[in-house]
Amino acid sequence: MEHPAFEEVTVHHEHQDDATFKKKVRKTTILLSVITIIELAIGLIIYTMHKGESPSELLVLMFKGVVCILTLAKAYYIVAVFMHLGDEIRNMIMTIVVPLLLFVWFIIAFIYEGNSYKNLRNTYDKHFLESTTPVKHQKTEAPAEQKSGKE
Repeated sequence: MEHPAFEEVTVHHEHQDDATFKKKVRKTTILLSVITIIELAIGLIIYTMHKGESPSELLVLMFKGVVCILTLAKAYYIVAVFMHLGDEIRNMIMTIVVPLLLFVWFIIAFIYEGNSYKNLRNTYDKHFLESTTPVKHQKTEAPAEQKSGKE
């Protein structure tokens, strides 16, 4: 006897025959291969744009955004088909996806904070700035002999 509160927990998986499953895996593998080829082509375009005189920053940013979206699509297909998460119940999927999103948020927050720390350290710690800036980029005063015109 099933209780209505536990209706979602009771899963009735439809068992696929081997031919259907192999067809699904083959289709997903081809799709992932095509997405990977597109990502590599976009990466090559970005690489050649950076070798040019002045690459359009907006165009490069747009290409990088497309690569990120394609990578997320590949991750979805890998998890849904090869790890069989697409066949699970909603609560099981959320148990895996929500901590993953929190992990991504942590990475973004740590990168942002690390960059802020680096910028503040370069601004306020003159010793760090002098020890990490190449000599040719440091602002130096001319020697005293050259200022007075004596040699």
